[in-house]
Amino acid sequence: MRHHELGDLAVSAIGLGAMPLSIEGRPDEARALATVHAALDAGVTLLDTADSYHPPGGEPGEGELLVARALAAYGGDRDAVLVATKGGRGRTGDGGWTVDGRPEHLRRAAEASARRLGTAAIGLYQLHKPDPAVPYAESLGAIRELLDAGTVRFAGVSNVDTEQILLAREILGERLVSVQNRYSPAVRDGEAELRLCAELGLAFLPWSPLGGISRSSLDGASAQQADPRFGAFHRVARAHGVSPQRVALAWLIARPGKVLPIPGASRPETARDSALATELVLAGAELTELGD
Repeated sequence: MRHHELGDLAVSAIGLGAMPLSIEGRPDEARALATVHAALDAGVTLLDTADSYHPPGGEPGEGELLVARALAAYGGDRDAVLVATKGGRGRTGDGGWTVDGRPEHLRRAAEASARRLGTAAIGLYQLHKPDPAVPYAESLGAIRELLDAGTVRFAGVSNVDTEQILLAREILGERLVSVQNRYSPAVRDGEAELRLCAELGLAFLPWSPLGGISRSSLDGASAQQADPRFGAFHRVARAHGVSPQRVALAWLIARPGKVLPIPGASRPETARDSALATELVLAGAELTELGD
């Protein structure tokens, strides 16, 4: 397992996105716990969740409680595991998503997250999304207060543009360690943010990193017909005898800077396959074919 630095911590170059384990369509408890344990057994040391990862009509923090239960039941080494959570979003009864970046909400949300996770300080706390109704600097100021109070050890931001990243760096300083944006084989409009993170030394955590490759039922020919980029991932996968998803994650890890994908999983075998992407080294010609 390769590792990247987040602040003064070293975490696995592949994380586990725990969202599928706690929202609608989630597996039963036994399989959810087995999925987290399979990732940990494979060397994953970053678990990503959020207080808003719960089914419509559920209670905030269900995803955080699941992660806490999984860690409590794990028989291996938990000391190196970093739990990252997020605050600033919510769910509606019909399955929609809300945004709340008010400082008072973020302070309460972080304190509640810390209680659910059973920790004195949240390892990595991420501002989930800018709130258009609240000046971004005010939301970031609340994160800075949480850092100063020791409620949060390191901070991250999510769903942001380059201007917002620079503002977050200005307000949070070196305690800002990561950016979590959507980026995948199918969605590549975050190049500017990715490269800015590389320049600033920030980890870049792609969410939904298997976009376009999650169509596992497509064979290479069908994928090629659907989009030439997808076909390339299938061709490279056949050459290595691995899944296209593993190739997609290896491609992401090879992007500039500290790219740390956090693929979701709802089955142990999927979590294990994702973790193995850190062992797959793609040749320069393959990276060019995939769209380096």
